[in-house]
Amino acid sequence: MSETIKYPFYIKLAALLFCLIALFCILYFGSEIVFPVLLALLFAIMLRPVVSFFIVKLRFPHFIAVIFAIILFLMLFLGVFYFISMQITDMADDWAKIKHNFIFHLEHLQQMVRDTFNVSKTEQNEFISKATKDSLDSGKQLVGTTLTSFADIFLNATLIPIYTFLFLYYQSHFVNFLTKIVKPENHKKLREVLDQIKIAVQSYIAGLLFEMIAVSILTTIGLYLIGVEYFILLGIITGILNLVPYIGILFAGILSILVSLSGSTDISIVLGVIIVNVIVQFIDNNILVPMFVNSKVQINALVSIIGIIIGNVLGGITGMFLAIPIIAIIKVIFDRIDSLEPWGYLFGDDLPKTTEWHKIRIPSYSYQSTTSSIDFKTDTNTAPAENQEVTDPNDKTDQETDAK
Repeated sequence: MSETIKYPFYIKLAALLFCLIALFCILYFGSEIVFPVLLALLFAIMLRPVVSFFIVKLRFPHFIAVIFAIILFLMLFLGVFYFISMQITDMADDWAKIKHNFIFHLEHLQQMVRDTFNVSKTEQNEFISKATKDSLDSGKQLVGTTLTSFADIFLNATLIPIYTFLFLYYQSHFVNFLTKIVKPENHKKLREVLDQIKIAVQSYIAGLLFEMIAVSILTTIGLYLIGVEYFILLGIITGILNLVPYIGILFAGILSILVSLSGSTDISIVLGVIIVNVIVQFIDNNILVPMFVNSKVQINALVSIIGIIIGNVLGGITGMFLAIPIIAIIKVIFDRIDSLEPWGYLFGDDLPKTTEWHKIRIPSYSYQSTTSSIDFKTDTNTAPAENQEVTDPNDKTDQETDAK
Protein backbone atom coordinates (compact mmCIF):
# COMPACT_ATOMS: atom_id res chain seq x y z
CA MET A 1 0.00 0.00 0.00
CA SER A 2 2.82 2.39 0.82
CA GLU A 3 4.48 1.79 -2.53
CA THR A 4 1.42 2.87 -4.48
CA ILE A 5 1.22 6.15 -2.57
CA LYS A 6 4.66 7.11 -3.88
CA TYR A 7 3.43 7.25 -7.47
CA PRO A 8 2.58 10.73 -8.82
CA PHE A 9 -1.04 11.75 -8.83
CA TYR A 10 -1.36 11.83 -12.61
CA ILE A 11 -0.16 8.23 -12.86
CA LYS A 12 -2.68 7.07 -10.27
CA LEU A 13 -5.42 9.08 -12.01
CA ALA A 14 -4.56 7.57 -15.40
CA ALA A 15 -4.57 4.07 -13.92
CA LEU A 16 -7.94 4.75 -12.28
CA LEU A 17 -9.48 6.04 -15.52
CA PHE A 18 -8.10 3.06 -17.45
CA CYS A 19 -9.61 0.64 -14.93
CA LEU A 20 -12.98 2.40 -15.06
CA ILE A 21 -13.04 2.35 -18.87
CA ALA A 22 -12.11 -1.34 -18.91
CA LEU A 23 -14.80 -2.08 -16.30
CA PHE A 24 -17.49 -0.22 -18.25
CA CYS A 25 -16.51 -2.01 -21.47
CA ILE A 26 -16.72 -5.39 -19.76
CA LEU A 27 -20.15 -4.57 -18.27
CA TYR A 28 -21.48 -3.11 -21.52
CA PHE A 29 -20.39 -5.85 -23.89
CA GLY A 30 -20.85 -8.65 -21.37
CA SER A 31 -24.06 -7.42 -19.76
CA GLU A 32 -26.00 -10.54 -20.77
CA ILE A 33 -23.57 -12.61 -18.71
CA VAL A 34 -22.52 -10.25 -15.92
CA PHE A 35 -25.88 -8.84 -14.79
CA PRO A 36 -27.66 -12.20 -14.28
CA VAL A 37 -24.65 -13.29 -12.20
CA LEU A 38 -24.79 -10.08 -10.13
CA LEU A 39 -28.55 -10.47 -9.67
CA ALA A 40 -28.05 -14.06 -8.52
CA LEU A 41 -25.35 -12.89 -6.08
CA LEU A 42 -27.80 -10.36 -4.67
CA PHE A 43 -30.46 -13.04 -4.23
CA ALA A 44 -27.89 -15.36 -2.65
CA ILE A 45 -26.98 -12.75 -0.03
CA MET A 46 -30.70 -12.19 0.61
CA LEU A 47 -31.39 -15.94 1.05
CA ARG A 48 -28.37 -16.61 3.27
CA PRO A 49 -30.35 -16.15 6.54
CA VAL A 50 -32.93 -18.66 5.26
CA VAL A 51 -30.21 -21.23 4.61
CA SER A 52 -28.72 -20.55 8.06
CA PHE A 53 -32.16 -21.06 9.63
CA PHE A 54 -32.58 -24.44 7.97
CA ILE A 55 -29.08 -25.53 9.01
CA VAL A 56 -29.07 -24.25 12.62
CA LYS A 57 -32.72 -24.59 13.66
CA LEU A 58 -33.96 -27.53 11.57
CA ARG A 59 -30.62 -29.42 11.38
CA PHE A 60 -30.76 -29.73 7.60
CA PRO A 61 -27.60 -30.66 5.69
CA HIS A 62 -26.12 -27.73 3.81
CA PHE A 63 -27.11 -29.08 0.39
CA ILE A 64 -30.73 -29.73 1.44
CA ALA A 65 -30.98 -26.34 3.14
CA VAL A 66 -29.87 -24.56 -0.04
CA ILE A 67 -32.37 -26.52 -2.14
CA PHE A 68 -35.24 -25.66 0.22
CA ALA A 69 -34.27 -21.98 0.22
CA ILE A 70 -34.27 -21.89 -3.60
CA ILE A 71 -37.63 -23.70 -3.70
CA LEU A 72 -39.20 -21.16 -1.32
CA PHE A 73 -37.69 -18.36 -3.40
CA LEU A 74 -39.20 -19.75 -6.61
CA MET A 75 -42.56 -20.44 -4.97
CA LEU A 76 -42.76 -16.82 -3.86
CA PHE A 77 -42.09 -15.52 -7.36
CA LEU A 78 -44.42 -18.04 -8.98
CA GLY A 79 -47.15 -17.18 -6.49
CA VAL A 80 -46.98 -13.49 -7.31
CA PHE A 81 -46.85 -14.27 -11.05
CA TYR A 82 -49.86 -16.59 -10.77
CA PHE A 83 -51.90 -14.01 -8.86
CA ILE A 84 -51.13 -11.31 -11.45
CA SER A 85 -51.99 -13.75 -14.26
CA MET A 86 -55.37 -14.47 -12.68
CA GLN A 87 -56.10 -10.76 -12.41
CA ILE A 88 -55.15 -10.23 -16.06
CA THR A 89 -57.38 -13.17 -17.04
CA ASP A 90 -60.32 -11.54 -15.26
CA MET A 91 -59.52 -8.33 -17.07
CA ALA A 92 -59.42 -10.14 -20.43
CA ASP A 93 -62.93 -11.48 -19.81
CA ASP A 94 -64.17 -7.89 -19.97
CA TRP A 95 -62.55 -7.30 -23.37
CA ALA A 96 -65.85 -6.24 -25.00
CA LYS A 97 -66.41 -3.55 -22.39
CA ILE A 98 -62.77 -2.43 -22.59
CA LYS A 99 -63.03 -2.11 -26.38
CA HIS A 100 -66.27 -0.10 -26.05
CA ASN A 101 -64.72 2.29 -23.52
CA PHE A 102 -61.60 2.67 -25.64
CA ILE A 103 -63.65 3.65 -28.69
CA PHE A 104 -65.65 6.08 -26.56
CA HIS A 105 -62.52 7.84 -25.26
CA LEU A 106 -60.98 7.84 -28.76
CA GLU A 107 -64.02 9.60 -30.20
CA HIS A 108 -64.00 12.06 -27.32
CA LEU A 109 -60.31 12.77 -27.95
CA GLN A 110 -60.92 13.28 -31.68
CA GLN A 111 -63.73 15.69 -30.89
CA MET A 112 -61.44 17.67 -28.58
CA VAL A 113 -58.69 17.79 -31.24
CA ARG A 114 -61.21 19.00 -33.85
CA ASP A 115 -62.52 21.76 -31.58
CA THR A 116 -59.06 22.86 -30.43
CA PHE A 117 -56.91 22.53 -33.54
CA ASN A 118 -59.61 22.62 -36.23
CA VAL A 119 -58.61 19.22 -37.63
CA SER A 120 -61.52 17.17 -38.96
CA LYS A 121 -62.09 13.55 -37.95
CA THR A 122 -61.46 12.48 -41.55
CA GLU A 123 -58.02 14.05 -41.50
CA GLN A 124 -57.30 12.47 -38.12
CA ASN A 125 -58.34 9.03 -39.38
CA GLU A 126 -56.13 9.44 -42.45
CA PHE A 127 -53.20 10.35 -40.22
CA ILE A 128 -53.86 7.33 -37.98
CA SER A 129 -54.12 5.04 -41.02
CA LYS A 130 -50.86 6.34 -42.45
CA ALA A 131 -49.08 5.92 -39.11
CA THR A 132 -50.46 2.38 -38.84
CA LYS A 133 -49.31 1.54 -42.36
CA ASP A 134 -45.81 2.85 -41.65
CA SER A 135 -45.61 0.87 -38.46
CA LEU A 136 -46.49 -2.36 -40.27
CA ASP A 137 -43.34 -2.03 -42.37
CA SER A 138 -41.22 -2.58 -39.28
CA GLY A 139 -43.57 -5.18 -37.85
CA LYS A 140 -41.39 -8.17 -38.69
CA GLN A 141 -38.39 -6.57 -37.04
CA LEU A 142 -40.48 -5.72 -33.97
CA VAL A 143 -41.76 -9.29 -33.70
CA GLY A 144 -38.21 -10.64 -34.01
CA THR A 145 -36.97 -8.28 -31.31
CA THR A 146 -39.87 -9.23 -29.03
CA LEU A 147 -39.22 -12.96 -29.47
CA THR A 148 -35.53 -12.41 -28.74
CA SER A 149 -36.40 -10.48 -25.58
CA PHE A 150 -38.73 -13.23 -24.40
CA ALA A 151 -36.02 -15.80 -25.10
CA ASP A 152 -33.53 -13.78 -23.03
CA ILE A 153 -36.04 -13.45 -20.20
CA PHE A 154 -36.73 -17.18 -20.23
CA LEU A 155 -32.99 -17.96 -20.28
CA ASN A 156 -32.29 -15.61 -17.36
CA ALA A 157 -35.26 -17.01 -15.44
CA THR A 158 -33.63 -20.42 -15.77
CA LEU A 159 -30.03 -19.40 -15.10
CA ILE A 160 -30.56 -17.01 -12.16
CA PRO A 161 -31.92 -19.71 -9.78
CA ILE A 162 -29.03 -21.98 -10.82
CA TYR A 163 -26.48 -19.21 -10.18
CA THR A 164 -28.14 -18.44 -6.84
CA PHE A 165 -27.98 -22.10 -5.81
CA LEU A 166 -24.29 -22.32 -6.70
CA PHE A 167 -23.43 -19.11 -4.83
CA LEU A 168 -25.15 -20.45 -1.71
CA TYR A 169 -23.70 -23.94 -2.05
CA TYR A 170 -20.11 -22.75 -2.60
CA GLN A 171 -20.20 -19.76 -0.25
CA SER A 172 -17.48 -21.19 2.02
CA HIS A 173 -15.38 -22.00 -1.02
CA PHE A 174 -15.57 -18.39 -2.22
CA VAL A 175 -14.74 -17.03 1.24
CA ASN A 176 -11.69 -19.29 1.42
CA PHE A 177 -10.63 -18.02 -1.99
CA LEU A 178 -10.76 -14.44 -0.70
CA THR A 179 -8.70 -15.36 2.34
CA LYS A 180 -6.05 -16.85 0.05
CA ILE A 181 -5.66 -13.70 -2.05
CA VAL A 182 -5.64 -11.37 0.99
CA LYS A 183 -2.67 -11.17 3.32
CA PRO A 184 -3.18 -12.80 6.75
CA GLU A 185 -2.79 -9.48 8.57
CA ASN A 186 -5.79 -8.14 6.59
CA HIS A 187 -8.11 -11.07 7.33
CA LYS A 188 -9.79 -9.15 10.14
CA LYS A 189 -10.60 -6.28 7.81
CA LEU A 190 -11.80 -8.77 5.18
CA ARG A 191 -14.18 -10.30 7.72
CA GLU A 192 -15.54 -6.85 8.54
CA VAL A 193 -16.05 -6.05 4.86
CA LEU A 194 -17.91 -9.30 4.18
CA ASP A 195 -20.09 -8.90 7.27
CA GLN A 196 -20.95 -5.31 6.43
CA ILE A 197 -21.76 -6.19 2.80
CA LYS A 198 -24.09 -8.90 4.08
CA ILE A 199 -25.80 -6.52 6.50
CA ALA A 200 -26.09 -3.67 3.98
CA VAL A 201 -27.55 -5.82 1.20
CA GLN A 202 -29.94 -7.76 3.42
CA SER A 203 -31.18 -4.63 5.16
CA TYR A 204 -31.61 -2.80 1.86
CA ILE A 205 -33.54 -5.68 0.23
CA ALA A 206 -35.73 -6.11 3.33
CA GLY A 207 -36.53 -2.39 3.34
CA LEU A 208 -37.21 -2.47 -0.39
CA LEU A 209 -39.62 -5.39 -0.04
CA PHE A 210 -41.44 -3.67 2.80
CA GLU A 211 -41.69 -0.52 0.70
CA MET A 212 -43.09 -2.52 -2.23
CA ILE A 213 -45.76 -4.12 -0.03
CA ALA A 214 -46.70 -0.78 1.55
CA VAL A 215 -46.95 1.02 -1.80
CA SER A 216 -49.06 -1.83 -3.22
CA ILE A 217 -51.47 -1.71 -0.27
CA LEU A 218 -51.76 2.09 -0.27
CA THR A 219 -52.29 2.25 -4.04
CA THR A 220 -54.86 -0.55 -3.93
CA ILE A 221 -56.83 1.20 -1.19
CA GLY A 222 -56.67 4.56 -2.99
CA LEU A 223 -57.78 3.14 -6.35
CA TYR A 224 -60.59 1.24 -4.63
CA LEU A 225 -61.87 4.40 -2.95
CA ILE A 226 -62.05 6.32 -6.25
CA GLY A 227 -63.82 3.43 -7.99
CA VAL A 228 -61.16 1.98 -10.28
CA GLU A 229 -62.29 -1.48 -11.40
CA TYR A 230 -58.98 -3.35 -11.52
CA PHE A 231 -57.60 -1.79 -8.34
CA ILE A 232 -55.89 -4.93 -6.99
CA LEU A 233 -53.97 -5.60 -10.21
CA LEU A 234 -52.92 -1.96 -10.58
CA GLY A 235 -51.88 -1.74 -6.92
CA ILE A 236 -49.61 -4.78 -7.18
CA ILE A 237 -48.09 -3.63 -10.48
CA THR A 238 -47.46 -0.17 -9.01
CA GLY A 239 -45.64 -1.70 -6.03
CA ILE A 240 -43.50 -3.90 -8.28
CA LEU A 241 -42.64 -1.11 -10.74
CA ASN A 242 -41.76 1.12 -7.79
CA LEU A 243 -38.71 -1.11 -7.29
CA VAL A 244 -37.24 0.53 -10.41
CA PRO A 245 -35.98 3.87 -9.09
CA TYR A 246 -37.44 7.15 -10.37
CA ILE A 247 -39.00 5.98 -13.65
CA GLY A 248 -40.88 2.92 -12.39
CA ILE A 249 -43.60 4.94 -10.71
CA LEU A 250 -44.01 7.05 -13.87
CA PHE A 251 -44.79 3.97 -15.97
CA ALA A 252 -47.06 2.68 -13.22
CA GLY A 253 -49.05 5.95 -13.24
CA ILE A 254 -49.44 5.92 -17.03
CA LEU A 255 -50.52 2.27 -16.95
CA SER A 256 -53.04 2.99 -14.18
CA ILE A 257 -54.57 5.83 -16.20
CA LEU A 258 -54.86 3.72 -19.37
CA VAL A 259 -56.40 0.75 -17.56
CA SER A 260 -58.77 3.03 -15.62
CA LEU A 261 -59.99 4.66 -18.82
CA SER A 262 -60.51 1.27 -20.44
CA GLY A 263 -62.66 0.18 -17.51
CA SER A 264 -64.84 3.30 -17.27
CA THR A 265 -66.27 6.01 -19.51
CA ASP A 266 -65.83 8.67 -16.82
CA ILE A 267 -62.91 10.87 -17.87
CA SER A 268 -62.70 12.46 -14.41
CA ILE A 269 -61.29 9.21 -13.03
CA VAL A 270 -57.93 10.26 -14.50
CA LEU A 271 -57.75 13.07 -11.94
CA GLY A 272 -58.47 10.61 -9.15
CA VAL A 273 -55.72 8.25 -10.32
CA ILE A 274 -53.24 11.13 -10.48
CA ILE A 275 -54.18 12.29 -6.96
CA VAL A 276 -53.82 8.76 -5.57
CA ASN A 277 -50.37 8.33 -7.15
CA VAL A 278 -49.22 11.74 -5.89
CA ILE A 279 -50.37 11.00 -2.32
CA VAL A 280 -48.80 7.53 -2.32
CA GLN A 281 -45.53 8.88 -3.68
CA PHE A 282 -45.53 11.64 -1.07
CA ILE A 283 -45.90 9.03 1.68
CA ASP A 284 -43.32 6.79 0.02
CA ASN A 285 -40.66 9.46 -0.54
CA ASN A 286 -41.06 11.22 2.83
CA ILE A 287 -41.83 8.33 5.20
CA LEU A 288 -41.21 4.87 3.74
CA VAL A 289 -37.97 5.49 1.83
CA PRO A 290 -36.21 7.49 4.59
CA MET A 291 -37.31 5.05 7.29
CA PHE A 292 -36.80 1.68 5.63
CA VAL A 293 -34.47 2.17 2.63
CA ASN A 294 -32.19 5.20 2.98
CA SER A 295 -31.59 4.42 6.65
CA LYS A 296 -30.03 1.10 5.57
CA VAL A 297 -27.79 2.45 2.80
CA GLN A 298 -26.31 5.92 3.22
CA ILE A 299 -25.74 7.05 -0.36
CA ASN A 300 -26.30 10.62 -1.44
CA ALA A 301 -28.88 11.42 -4.11
CA LEU A 302 -26.39 12.60 -6.74
CA VAL A 303 -24.42 9.35 -6.68
CA SER A 304 -27.70 7.37 -6.69
CA ILE A 305 -29.04 9.13 -9.79
CA ILE A 306 -25.74 8.85 -11.68
CA GLY A 307 -25.45 5.18 -10.73
CA ILE A 308 -29.01 4.46 -11.88
CA ILE A 309 -28.37 6.20 -15.23
CA ILE A 310 -25.16 4.22 -15.72
CA GLY A 311 -26.99 1.02 -14.75
CA ASN A 312 -29.69 1.78 -17.31
CA VAL A 313 -27.09 2.28 -20.05
CA LEU A 314 -25.21 -0.90 -19.16
CA GLY A 315 -28.02 -3.29 -18.24
CA GLY A 316 -31.44 -1.70 -18.74
CA ILE A 317 -34.01 -2.27 -16.01
CA THR A 318 -31.85 -4.94 -14.37
CA GLY A 319 -28.94 -2.52 -14.22
CA MET A 320 -31.14 0.17 -12.67
CA PHE A 321 -32.34 -2.26 -10.00
CA LEU A 322 -28.79 -3.40 -9.21
CA ALA A 323 -27.29 0.11 -9.18
CA ILE A 324 -28.00 1.00 -5.53
CA PRO A 325 -26.92 -2.36 -4.00
CA ILE A 326 -23.72 -2.38 -6.06
CA ILE A 327 -22.92 1.19 -5.01
CA ALA A 328 -23.58 0.20 -1.40
CA ILE A 329 -21.15 -2.74 -1.70
CA ILE A 330 -18.52 -0.50 -3.31
CA LYS A 331 -18.95 2.05 -0.53
CA VAL A 332 -18.45 -0.61 2.16
CA ILE A 333 -15.21 -1.70 0.46
CA PHE A 334 -13.99 1.88 0.03
CA ASP A 335 -14.68 2.69 3.68
CA ARG A 336 -12.39 -0.17 4.78
CA ILE A 337 -9.39 0.73 2.56
CA ASP A 338 -7.39 3.71 3.77
CA SER A 339 -6.41 4.99 0.31
CA LEU A 340 -10.01 4.73 -0.95
CA GLU A 341 -11.76 6.04 2.17
CA PRO A 342 -12.27 9.55 0.66
CA TRP A 343 -14.19 7.99 -2.22
CA GLY A 344 -16.40 6.16 0.27
CA TYR A 345 -17.05 9.48 1.97
CA LEU A 346 -17.92 10.99 -1.44
CA PHE A 347 -20.53 8.28 -2.00
CA GLY A 348 -22.01 8.78 1.46
CA ASP A 349 -24.45 11.29 2.88
CA ASP A 350 -23.56 13.01 6.15
CA LEU A 351 -25.90 16.00 5.85
CA PRO A 352 -28.24 16.74 8.79
CA LYS A 353 -31.37 14.62 8.61
CA THR A 354 -33.58 17.15 10.42
CA THR A 355 -35.27 20.25 9.05
CA GLU A 356 -36.10 23.31 11.12
CA TRP A 357 -38.64 25.85 9.90
CA HIS A 358 -40.04 28.63 12.10
CA LYS A 359 -38.83 26.81 15.24
CA ILE A 360 -40.53 23.60 14.07
CA ARG A 361 -38.08 20.72 13.85
CA ILE A 362 -39.07 17.66 11.86
CA PRO A 363 -37.82 14.56 13.72
CA SER A 364 -35.16 12.54 11.93
CA TYR A 365 -35.29 8.83 11.26
CA SER A 366 -32.58 6.43 12.33
CA TYR A 367 -29.81 7.19 9.86
CA GLN A 368 -27.04 5.59 11.92
CA SER A 369 -25.79 3.06 9.40
CA THR A 370 -23.78 0.02 10.37
CA THR A 371 -20.93 1.17 8.17
CA SER A 372 -20.46 4.51 9.89
CA SER A 373 -20.48 2.99 13.38
CA ILE A 374 -17.87 0.40 12.42
CA ASP A 375 -15.77 3.07 10.75
CA PHE A 376 -15.74 5.16 13.89
CA LYS A 377 -14.71 2.27 16.12
CA THR A 378 -12.14 1.00 13.67
CA ASP A 379 -10.51 4.42 13.30
CA THR A 380 -10.22 4.91 17.05
CA ASN A 381 -9.51 1.38 18.25
CA THR A 382 -7.37 -0.14 15.52
CA ALA A 383 -4.04 0.12 17.34
CA PRO A 384 -4.96 -0.95 20.90
CA ALA A 385 -7.52 -3.60 19.95
CA GLU A 386 -5.23 -6.20 18.45
CA ASN A 387 -6.55 -8.96 20.72
CA GLN A 388 -10.18 -8.05 20.27
CA GLU A 389 -12.32 -10.70 18.58
CA VAL A 390 -13.41 -9.97 15.04
CA THR A 391 -17.06 -10.72 15.66
CA ASP A 392 -17.56 -8.18 18.47
CA PRO A 393 -18.45 -5.12 16.36
CA ASN A 394 -20.44 -7.19 13.91
CA ASP A 395 -22.42 -8.92 16.67
CA LYS A 396 -23.32 -5.54 18.07
CA THR A 397 -24.33 -4.35 14.64
CA ASP A 398 -26.50 -7.43 14.12
CA GLN A 399 -28.23 -6.77 17.45
CA GLU A 400 -28.87 -3.14 16.47
CA THR A 401 -30.24 -4.24 13.09
CA ASP A 402 -32.53 -6.83 14.70
CA ALA A 403 -33.74 -4.27 17.21
CA LYS A 404 -34.68 -1.89 14.38
